[in-house]
Amino acid sequence: MLTGRESLIRLIGKRRRYLPNRHSILSTPISESQSFLTVSDERNGGEGSSCSNAVASDWVTCPVCHNNIRGDDRTINSHLDNCLARGTKRKLSQRTLLDLNFSREFNKSEHTEGIIVQTSHENDVCGTRNNSGDSVAEESTSLECKMHTIRDYILNTPASSSEENPVLNGKLNYIASSPSISPQISRPQSAESVDDIYGYNLMTSIVARRFCDKVELNPGEAISLMRDPSNAKDPNAIKVLVEDPESTKTVGFLPRDLAQYLSPLMDKFGLCFEGSITYVPDRALAAIPVQIVCCKKILVGEKECEDNQLFNSLWKHVLNVVEIEKTCPNNIKYQHNFVLMLQEVLRTNPHLITADEKTFLESFLSLSDDGQRLFVRLYTRKGPWFRLVNISYNEILDCRLAAKELSVAGYVCLIESKDDIHKDDLEEVLNMLAVGDLREIISTMNKNSKHGGSRKQDLIALLTSTCEDKLCAIFEKTGVCIRISPKAESLVWRVERLFFLNGELDLSTFLLVDMGIIKYPTYNCIISDQIFSSRDDLLSYEEAIEVAQIMDQALEENNRDLILRCIDLSDSRIQASTVRIHESSLVPFFSRFSSSWVYSKVVLLGVSFLEQENRYIEAIRLLKRLLLNFTSDKRRGYWTLRLSIDLEHLGRPNESLTIAEKGLLDPWVRAGTRISLQRRVLRLGKPPRRWKTPSFSESVQRKITEKT
Repeated sequence: MLTGRESLIRLIGKRRRYLPNRHSILSTPISESQSFLTVSDERNGGEGSSCSNAVASDWVTCPVCHNNIRGDDRTINSHLDNCLARGTKRKLSQRTLLDLNFSREFNKSEHTEGIIVQTSHENDVCGTRNNSGDSVAEESTSLECKMHTIRDYILNTPASSSEENPVLNGKLNYIASSPSISPQISRPQSAESVDDIYGYNLMTSIVARRFCDKVELNPGEAISLMRDPSNAKDPNAIKVLVEDPESTKTVGFLPRDLAQYLSPLMDKFGLCFEGSITYVPDRALAAIPVQIVCCKKILVGEKECEDNQLFNSLWKHVLNVVEIEKTCPNNIKYQHNFVLMLQEVLRTNPHLITADEKTFLESFLSLSDDGQRLFVRLYTRKGPWFRLVNISYNEILDCRLAAKELSVAGYVCLIESKDDIHKDDLEEVLNMLAVGDLREIISTMNKNSKHGGSRKQDLIALLTSTCEDKLCAIFEKTGVCIRISPKAESLVWRVERLFFLNGELDLSTFLLVDMGIIKYPTYNCIISDQIFSSRDDLLSYEEAIEVAQIMDQALEENNRDLILRCIDLSDSRIQASTVRIHESSLVPFFSRFSSSWVYSKVVLLGVSFLEQENRYIEAIRLLKRLLLNFTSDKRRGYWTLRLSIDLEHLGRPNESLTIAEKGLLDPWVRAGTRISLQRRVLRLGKPPRRWKTPSFSESVQRKITEKT
């Protein structure tokens, strides 16, 4: 992988299906004075120009990843080596984390719900999908019996003041859930005293049953709760007990989120809870729904109600957790997470969203539950087009009605007749069909044609070039098709970016948190400065991300013309930028969200590409411009080192030595790159170039003994 490629991929995150500025980016003229090829091509005798203007070879399909690549020998061999090295496989399904049933099999040590259990990461998937990504069937009962619920996934949302910020600087935090963020959750009445909660029924479940006593449970069986403060992993743990003819046995624990607030009520206010089992699931280790009730208090006297305010607050949290579990079950929690993200961005970034965009995004909140769930489902899938007849989810009652509602609101595009099939979408629509369907369409057009041995891409190419007047046959095979509209996709991508502040996190992070795989500290973040001070800054940053994605795709396809275009464009944008990262007023963290910083990543990747092509003069020119425009950047050490190495490759050791010596005087050159530059100075600075021995010679040449 080229130097900087992995960093660029992490910056881009999930590739966008629709780039709104792609045409304008690629058609933007670049003046000759700003082009990095202006001087270098002349000095190379036009070598760079001849390389970039070479006639493209025929395109072929990689047998490993099935991507289209150029047909020259060098490109094919290099691409195959990379595919085989990283184990690339063709994806035959389109599963998302939304399909998980939050279940796994135990075989690795992990703490869950206040006890030590053994878990593995074998996921319980709700349904499988065919090659076109359509939901087909539920998994078999035998596999389902092997799985068990790892924990009760409820959001930890204690009551908090409306001034508290529920977003941890782009991370996820479920502990501050104000009514403005979760309007669909009703707030029960609070209790003024201990006597007010006697006889109050709470619906919850028994979890973490694997390493507890194995007891056969029956619906309606009585249970009791007991504190377990000696639990090494969770001092708030609450055990669930059942009476056995011989002894009392522990059958599980209450969910951690509920025990967090219920345990202080039992410890400080002497409350005692009993209950009964609602029903027993078929799966052996699944969570068991139960109903508990406060029946009596153990302690009386001075310790009974020392702090009514604390008691009232704890009871509010208990009711809130129970209510969230009731209103937001596991199979629709992704809807609640999406709404939370959307509302939070609208609340904290009003200056970055126009009135039209705000109206459009707020209209999502007025959609029906089916409409919201279908949109989130489609947004998280690969697509872009889906056959509506093959879309089916248990939590969505009527997918067709939900699709109509989303189409009216502008969130999806529908193909309901042959007249709705646009020429630009024809190839993507045909890609949903199987090879047999494509052959059948071709045979209806020309009965004498035989395409039994043709590949799918060849059949699609034939249809797109010859069947503009045969759209009726295509629509008969596909039926009604649906895809996310470009406007909705663009705005939701922006909402995700503003909420998570990077490309590595997306809606799947919510589910990973719910599953306990990712954990964030429970603190509140007070936002004093905005990441993007104006809408123009946000739009320029988004455009830079698009250039980075185009660059990454061009490298994957080995499109040298497009690679050089992205390098040239990024270099010119850095020079023309009015906001420089070396300004002392900019916080280093904020500088990562400027367009100049993103363009510098593209340029650095371009340097690596040019070095691979042995075009060192262009690489040197780009490195010098990076050092000139970014005077306060931690990457200056690496840029200086690469510049010194490239100068040596061109047979200019004196200039290479001078650059390395200047780099050692730069306060931003630190750590490993500083040591590398010192070693270069010692190697290149031998007499007669330099007669004075540097002061750091002994420390650099010192050998560090390894201790065993």
